[in-house]
Amino acid sequence: MQRRLRGLILFTLTLMLIGLVTQSFWLGLIGSIATLLITGLIIERSLQPVLTQFLSPRRWRFLVGCLGVLAAVYGLIQLSPLRVAYGWLFAQNWERIAILGSILGAVGQILIAILAVYVGWEQYIVSKALTIQSNTITEQQTIDTYFEGIAQLMLDEHGLLEDFPMERAIAEGRTAAILTSVNAEGKAKILRFLSYAGLLTPLKRDRRLGKAILNGQGGYAEDRQHGLCVIDLGVILAGADLSSTDLRWTDLSDINLVRTHFNGCSLAHANLSRTILREASFIGADLSQVRLFYGSLETATPRSRADFPDYKTGAFTGAVVEGADFTDVQNLSEAQRIYCCTWGGSKTRSTIPGGCEGIVDRLEGNSATIQQTPH
Repeated sequence: MQRRLRGLILFTLTLMLIGLVTQSFWLGLIGSIATLLITGLIIERSLQPVLTQFLSPRRWRFLVGCLGVLAAVYGLIQLSPLRVAYGWLFAQNWERIAILGSILGAVGQILIAILAVYVGWEQYIVSKALTIQSNTITEQQTIDTYFEGIAQLMLDEHGLLEDFPMERAIAEGRTAAILTSVNAEGKAKILRFLSYAGLLTPLKRDRRLGKAILNGQGGYAEDRQHGLCVIDLGVILAGADLSSTDLRWTDLSDINLVRTHFNGCSLAHANLSRTILREASFIGADLSQVRLFYGSLETATPRSRADFPDYKTGAFTGAVVEGADFTDVQNLSEAQRIYCCTWGGSKTRSTIPGGCEGIVDRLEGNSATIQQTPH
């Protein structure tokens, strides 16, 4: 096979040389094109393993192609009408040639400048991608370190599940610090960890010892009325951006989420009871089976600064949804729609899918009762 290729190359080169010497246009043209195609193919196959060690596959193919193109273009120029122009140029005086050379030099400098800009832009893109990747790795390492620290406090002999104020204060301080330094996905990971670990849920405790009480089913007993959370998020997430994150089955109850963005967020089965959602944004979010209140729809009301919640009737256990934006939310149940229409006010009512026609706006006249209770 190799002998055949070598013989074919010699034949095509002979045709090209004969065409150039005899000034035979078609013979030289056929020889040049054939030589270009065959040598280009051979060079690509032969040098690919060697060049791959020094250049990427795309770069060495580009280099080999350029060499072949230059050789073929030279042969074509020798046989084309451009040769006449070439001869005419050298028949002129050298001043014109100098002018033409200056023009070509300027064009070359422009092309070099364009190439430099292109190379600089490629380097910027690569550097930016590496920076983003490095930041992502660093952020994940920071989150992992936080998880490890909280886990050590929880598993300590006198850990967070016992009411030891200093350890709880340290855990809340760590949580506040990290939640303000990570992106939306990082915040969601932390919230899922804290929620699934039971650190955001009010636990029933021994009134004297402060220890969390077991529920007899392999977990700790909840006490929504009088229990204490291991970590109280308070206003840490107020105004935060949690868009397009996964917060399914998370307990976000009884915290301040004023002006927080949940756009495109998956909140299926999340607990938002007694959560302050004033002016929060839920555009396109999934609210499948989200808990906004306890008790019955007829007796449930939003949280109040002055009144204690009643988790049997639902009075003062509901989320504060005044001014919230529910545009294009998904899987909004009828009970959720009625509650939001009843206690959302005019701004919220205008964004609820399905509208609020026939539902009384009970928020009017209750502004003195329903407060944005700070933590």
